[in-house]
Amino acid sequence: MITIQQANITHVNGIISVCQKGYWATYQGLLSDDYIERVCEEFYNEARVTKEVQEQSKHWGGYVVALDGEEVVGSAGGGLLNDVQAELFVLYLLPNRRNEGIGSKLLAAITEQQRSFGATEQWVSVAKNNDKGIPFYEARGFRFQYEQAAHGNDQQDEYKSCRYRRVLT
Repeated sequence: MITIQQANITHVNGIISVCQKGYWATYQGLLSDDYIERVCEEFYNEARVTKEVQEQSKHWGGYVVALDGEEVVGSAGGGLLNDVQAELFVLYLLPNRRNEGIGSKLLAAITEQQRSFGATEQWVSVAKNNDKGIPFYEARGFRFQYEQAAHGNDQQDEYKSCRYRRVLT
């Protein structure tokens, strides 16, 4: 049975594993291996994830994890951009756990957290041509707004990120 809860320090290694495996499974072939390694090293390392599990605010609500028993099988996190706009910064699952409803449960938990912070709209960035993420978000009411340069681009990179938004009711 899957349980969703706020992450704690015991979940750090599981969060790192889920996010790195999920990122690779999502973007391998779409982004360069160098880019994927750069992003994984920047965001999903022990020091950063430990800090992000311990320090929470409206701007970063901390990680929420999906647990199957004691195993972290999914992870998500977000926060407020301003008084009413929230951002989903991360949502990944172990690749072999997709299509079980776990991502929807994680999104629902983050959404409720952001509503409690006062958010009335929610944003997410999805890599252009991400055929796993885009249908997931569109099916949950997110609508394309615009494209921008992807976070993590080096001078030689020209990857695009699609910005999606939905109104929280």
